[in-house]
Amino acid sequence: MFNDLTSPLALLRSRRSARPRDLVEPGPDAGQLRDILALATRVPDHGKLHPWRFVHVPRARRADFAALLDAAYRANNPEPGRLELEANQRLAHQAPELIVALCSPTEGHKVPVWEQELSCGAACYNLELAAHAMGFAAGWVTGWAAYAPMVRDAFGQPHERIAGFIFLGTAGAELEERARPDYDAVVSEWRPAESS
Repeated sequence: MFNDLTSPLALLRSRRSARPRDLVEPGPDAGQLRDILALATRVPDHGKLHPWRFVHVPRARRADFAALLDAAYRANNPEPGRLELEANQRLAHQAPELIVALCSPTEGHKVPVWEQELSCGAACYNLELAAHAMGFAAGWVTGWAAYAPMVRDAFGQPHERIAGFIFLGTAGAELEERARPDYDAVVSEWRPAESS
């Protein structure tokens, strides 16, 4: 089921980020999730290196993910507070679907790592946009877990980095329109410096 949007521009204008904790059932089914992930890969990719990977964490594995977060958090916080541990549990169990996005650059290639990281970011955004086009909402978050080596090692290799946790589902609350930057503050016209 695709959003009833009159044009691709309407799709872009209407996309909003969702708070993962506000995402409810239904989430995408297996076929829809496959389509979303396939569409995510249709991004600029200098050198055709596909410097990104996606790992699906299904509902049946969320308790295992929660245990991983608990162990990783305790490794750096020997006396964790109850609220922090509860927050980690909520992170692991929120939203119908969870995708862990990994930046997986090819080191030593003529295409700079920076360009490969940009491609990864584009893939993550395309994933969110594809979910939106299918009538779902997405929330892309990082937080401490994205930078914890123990969590990264559970999903990837030492040269990879977690680009984020992307939660998918149906918006259970109205998606807020956040303040956007003033156009003239972020867009300018280049003019060469005047020679003296």
